[in-house]
Amino acid sequence: MNSPIGILDSGLGGLSVFNEVRALMPDETLIYFGDSAWCPYGAREAEEIQQRVFKVTDFLLAQGCKIIIIACNSATITAVEALRATYPIPFVGMEPGVKPAAAFTKTGTIGVLATEASLAGEKFHQLLSTHGQGLRIITRPCPSFVDLVENGELHGAKAHAIVKEETLPLIGAGADVLVLGCTHYPFLRPLIQEVAGATVKILDTGAAVARHAKSLIDEPLASQHKAKHQIFTTGSLKKLERLFPALCPNTPLQEIALHQSAL
Repeated sequence: MNSPIGILDSGLGGLSVFNEVRALMPDETLIYFGDSAWCPYGAREAEEIQQRVFKVTDFLLAQGCKIIIIACNSATITAVEALRATYPIPFVGMEPGVKPAAAFTKTGTIGVLATEASLAGEKFHQLLSTHGQGLRIITRPCPSFVDLVENGELHGAKAHAIVKEETLPLIGAGADVLVLGCTHYPFLRPLIQEVAGATVKILDTGAAVARHAKSLIDEPLASQHKAKHQIFTTGSLKKLERLFPALCPNTPLQEIALHQSAL
């Protein structure tokens, strides 16, 4: 068996990155760990987030992972540098797409939808200093988006009302680009686009992260077999079984094994 790629997140949101990695590297084996019992990370203290991320990393390393993708902006901000200083394998983190947003905006106003921890982190402020000069950056924490995805509420009146409440103030302030700064949010992208309007550009960095991860793998596998992917959750296994087909519609159920973890 080839050494797998590990992907971790505070919950189910990182499955948006799982989808991008699987599409780009279909012959790699993926092990995904969603820490849903501790979700959302974005509302927790940095020390607590780091402790959980290190526990999950130790678990993934015990499974033989050759690279780990931190598919969570909050976890990246609080833990990725410490992980790189501690372990010998590559780590790929997430960051809000402020740089590409700066290239797209015509109004000079960018809206960033993210978690509390991401917006408060030093890495985010460095991003603004580097790529946001001369631009108006409006930030908005959206923990309710995480709750919608974790509960599988991607459509319907409730989800529409919440997305409208969080998104329209940014559009009203002149934002013509919205940055999705949490891996849960891409699952709401169709609804966000509907509310924001067709002229508003919506950016997330999942595909770029997948490409970066591929560049760090020494010898990508040749097509040989259908990989069997492992999906772990510290939350409800029944909920994972119910939501996985909707969140990962292009991954046949026979290609995955879903597990409950007591980590």
